[in-house]
Amino acid sequence: MNSITPFPTPLSTPEQVAFHRTELNVILSLYGRMVAAGEWRDYGISTLKDMAVFSVFRRTAENPLYRIEKHPKLRNRQGQYAVIGMDGQVLKRGHDLRTVLRVLERKLIRAVE
Repeated sequence: MNSITPFPTPLSTPEQVAFHRTELNVILSLYGRMVAAGEWRDYGISTLKDMAVFSVFRRTAENPLYRIEKHPKLRNRQGQYAVIGMDGQVLKRGHDLRTVLRVLERKLIRAVE
């Protein structure tokens, strides 16, 4: 007569992939140096079901200059981190985030006149 009906819950909650604090420290360290050099001005972070993306912009209203992506499903294959250029070309992919980000640090090195 007075039976309790449980609230329906989804069978599996979709998880989101996000950057860990140590990963964000590495990325934001590079971001700060590039902002100080005048190369980058804005960023955006997206957490999706299968990947996390850190997008870097020169101006807010533009397409991203670079995307730093984390794909945990590729951890045992090519590596879960990738740097992708404005045109969609993969600039570097690997297992270690610091190694992958070196492709962007080369932009900081300039000839002194």
